[in-house]
Amino acid sequence: MGDMNATALQSLREALRGPVVTPQDPGYDDARGIYNAMIDRRPAVIAGCTDTADVRATLAFARDAGLDLAVRGGGHSGPGLCLVDGGLTLDLSPMRWVRVDPAARTAQVGGGSLLGDLDHATHTFGLAVPAGIQSTTGVGGLTLGGGHGHLTRRFGLTVDSLAAADVVLADGSFVTASEEEHPDLFWALRGGGGNFGVVTSFTFRLHPVSTVGAGVTLWPVDRTPEVLRWYREFLPAAPEDLSGFFALLAVPPAPPFPEPLHGRKVCGVVWCHTGEPDAERLEEALAVVNEPAPPAFHFATPLPYPALQTMFDDLLPRGLQWYWRGDFFDTISDAAIEVHHKYGQNLPTDRSTMHLYAVDGAARRPGADDTAWAYRDAVWSGVIAGIDPDPANAGLVRQWCVDYWSDLHPHSMGGSYVNFLGAQESADRVRATYRGHYDRLATVKRVYDPENFFRANQNIAPVPSHG
Repeated sequence: MGDMNATALQSLREALRGPVVTPQDPGYDDARGIYNAMIDRRPAVIAGCTDTADVRATLAFARDAGLDLAVRGGGHSGPGLCLVDGGLTLDLSPMRWVRVDPAARTAQVGGGSLLGDLDHATHTFGLAVPAGIQSTTGVGGLTLGGGHGHLTRRFGLTVDSLAAADVVLADGSFVTASEEEHPDLFWALRGGGGNFGVVTSFTFRLHPVSTVGAGVTLWPVDRTPEVLRWYREFLPAAPEDLSGFFALLAVPPAPPFPEPLHGRKVCGVVWCHTGEPDAERLEEALAVVNEPAPPAFHFATPLPYPALQTMFDDLLPRGLQWYWRGDFFDTISDAAIEVHHKYGQNLPTDRSTMHLYAVDGAARRPGADDTAWAYRDAVWSGVIAGIDPDPANAGLVRQWCVDYWSDLHPHSMGGSYVNFLGAQESADRVRATYRGHYDRLATVKRVYDPENFFRANQNIAPVPSHG
């Protein structure tokens, strides 16, 4: 890290419309706080960017001062890649705006926007982007990793709806990436993470989604083997308008769950049906939940799509201790089911969980090489998350997560959704995540970020230039 002199810092404050916060400023601790409270890093500067001009000035400052750079959108990065000790965090959170064109069915979205901002703006027109399961997630990080959620089986990954991205590159130049312009960069942005530049806005194609059928079915945790054996057959064969992610969890002490279930360990499925907004038809579609075992709880109702997207916000607020790891699966083997059963019975804390998100259906239609996302043949994207409010339990939830992942990983496809890679995972894990696409990504990286300026991420190092 280079020295940061007061004159240069003052010039940055004058150049930016957004706030510039240093450790000497009041509000510094709040400004460096992110979603995962297990991350405790102290950047030398946090530069809030309100527009592209601010982004360019911040990048120039970081280059001139020799500061390590991190980029923060929604601040949901599990490993805390949006903060670098002693470096500069380029904070896009002031860029929270969405502009919808209902006739063209497109939305342009500021780089600091959250999923809730996008859902709010599009829902009034009966439209949506397939993206995530929690409204507080940042659009930017989720999209650049590929993006999956409730609507994936019906409409594909988030990047499958991406039409263009405005990007500020490491040298400060500004480009728009799309199928027509900078197609290699556009290919890389669709799954390659934050390796290539600062995306100041995303343009998405929108899909007709308004009211969805939402449901939650829970079974006692000791029925996990029967439920998973049923689920692995049922869901991939189901129509694409039905999705349901499998979870291991402790029942939250809140509605709609009855008090006798509060705190009990269960397995369950969270359903989203884009074709059954009618309550009676929804119940008919979900009558199958009795097949593996009698549910301990079942609830299904038509909901506005944004209401489903906010369902878990209060359960998982900012400021909890998190440790997560993930993997892709093309099948849920009997051996994997035994692992899930073992660790589901031994959840270390009430908020720790495991989710299997369906990434089949429409997400499998693009060609294997059409985007940087390298697992078009996957059926599930799994994440194991050790979570607790108490820092004293950080070691406990981390160990449970690592042990669970270590036992489950041999039954996986070998790589993970890049946004589910944890802290301190190896370069081999990043390579496994991109499979045969890694070398092409490294070549694109050499063109757009030859000095690896954007390296506070699950990094793809540029291919060395020859000669």
